[in-house]
Amino acid sequence: MKYLMSVLVLIILLTGCDFKKEADQKFGDQHFKTAISLIELHKTRFGEYPSNLSELMFIGDWDQIALQSVQYSKVEDGYALTLRRGWVGKPELHYPADFWQGLGIKGADNLIQPDTKASAD
Repeated sequence: MKYLMSVLVLIILLTGCDFKKEADQKFGDQHFKTAISLIELHKTRFGEYPSNLSELMFIGDWDQIALQSVQYSKVEDGYALTLRRGWVGKPELHYPADFWQGLGIKGADNLIQPDTKASAD
């Protein structure tokens, strides 16, 4: 019984290492896309990007969590958006070139760049 418990604890510890990274990826991806959606919706409704995230209207409680995970700044003809964290750490996200089409993002942090490998295929 003691051996079985030891093996079970070891398995949990080993799989837990990937859990944090995967959770950071999932939450980071969701937070980044939620922020983009809310910012782009503001542009659609009001004709311009918000000066800051506090100008966003009709956001839900879960949206607020996502907005606290990003850093936003309005720039000429668009905005810069930096993902500061996923779940507890900062994930490394990559999106295909098509993802960026039609968005007003003019700057994103160095971890969130168009996936040039995917767009070359």
